[in-house]
Parts: sequence; C-alpha cells; structure tokens
Amino acid sequence: MNERELPMTGRGRIDKRAAILDAAVKVFTREGYAQAGIDAIAAAAAVAKPTLYNHFGDKENLFRVVMRDGAERTANRIVAALVSLPDDGEDLAGELERVAHRVVECQLSDEGWALQRLLYAEASRLPDLYDQVVSRGSQPVLDVLAGRLSSLANRGHLDLDDPSVAAAQFIALVSGNLPGLSALGTRPVAPSDLDTAVRTGVDTFLRAFGTTRRRTRRT
Repeated sequence: MNERELPMTGRGRIDKRAAILDAAVKVFTREGYAQAGIDAIAAAAAVAKPTLYNHFGDKENLFRVVMRDGAERTANRIVAALVSLPDDGEDLAGELERVAHRVVECQLSDEGWALQRLLYAEASRLPDLYDQVVSRGSQPVLDVLAGRLSSLANRGHLDLDDPSVAAAQFIALVSGNLPGLSALGTRPVAPSDLDTAVRTGVDTFLRAFGTTRRRTRRT
C-alpha cells in the first residue's frame, strides 16, 4: 500500500493531525480495526472527513501511523528509564530492579496493551506493519539496554559474551510474565506479583551474567 502523509505546515495543521491521531487511538482501541469507522474518528477529532483523508489518505494508513506512533511513545518512555541505569556497579541488583520496575510500568499502560492487542489481531493481515512496530518499538529499547549492559561489563560488573543477547534476555526475564498476569492488559497486576516478577527476573539475570557466578563456574 502507498502510505502517505501530507506535509505539515502551520500550527492549525499540526493541531488537527494531533487531534485525529488522539481520536483514532481511542476509537481503534475501543472498537478494533474492522469496526472502527472513519465517521466516528472524524467526529471524535472534531474535524471533517475530508480533513482526515487529506492528512492520512484512508483508514488503513491512519491505523499504520497510530501503531507506529504508539510504539515510539512506549519505546521513548522505556528508553528514558534505561538511560538512568548507572554503570558504577554499586547496588547492581537494586539498580536493575529499579529500572526493571520502570520498564514494566511503561509496558503496563492501558494504551500500550490496547495497541499491542490490535497489533496481534492484525498481524496476519499486515505483517509488514508488525515488523515496522518492532523496529520502532522493541529494537530501540534493546539497543539502549545493550549499551548500558556493555558499559557495566566493560567496568567488570557483568560478564557478557553478547550485550544484545543479554539485553533481550533481561527484558524477557523481567516482563515475560506480564501477558499472563494481566491477561494481555485486561486486568490489573497485583503489586506483590509485579515485585516478584521483577525480583525473580533480575536474580535469574545476575545468576547468568553476574561476574561472581561466572568466575565460580569457570574454576
């Protein structure tokens, strides 16, 4: 499909685009892609249908922009949490748990889960969009985390063969239970369950990549 957005010129055009995207998120997550109507989105955005079409072309292209923008918003919040991870190694377990809590809190947002459910539902119809969302959402997070873990390893606080692999495993360990615990975001996760998931994930990560364990294993 030919994806397009007209150039944004002027404050009014930018404001209308933002209003359309905000309305589209709400309508798509409430109704699902198939049932979401352009009329409903335009009404929620308080714009005329031709204005919506002028900005985004059609419903599918609007959906694609919504999904990509949503992935970027979530990724930006998670990256902001990850860059605060220090590389001095002091209280490594505590710092990893602190960052992991912020990561999973970002992942547990209502909008994030709703968009994720939409992505799963439409993945077979729009496989290229799935790949785009991963590249804009998950990959930047893994890249930044790999960099932070590499810094810790360079200073002797972790023992890593491949920081990218370690980053993917860290995210999987601390957040892998979230889909089941939250039923894909449809029910709240008890704070105690969240604490247990994070603590267990960090403990397992340090058993695999902590310098003490690796040194002991090799002797």
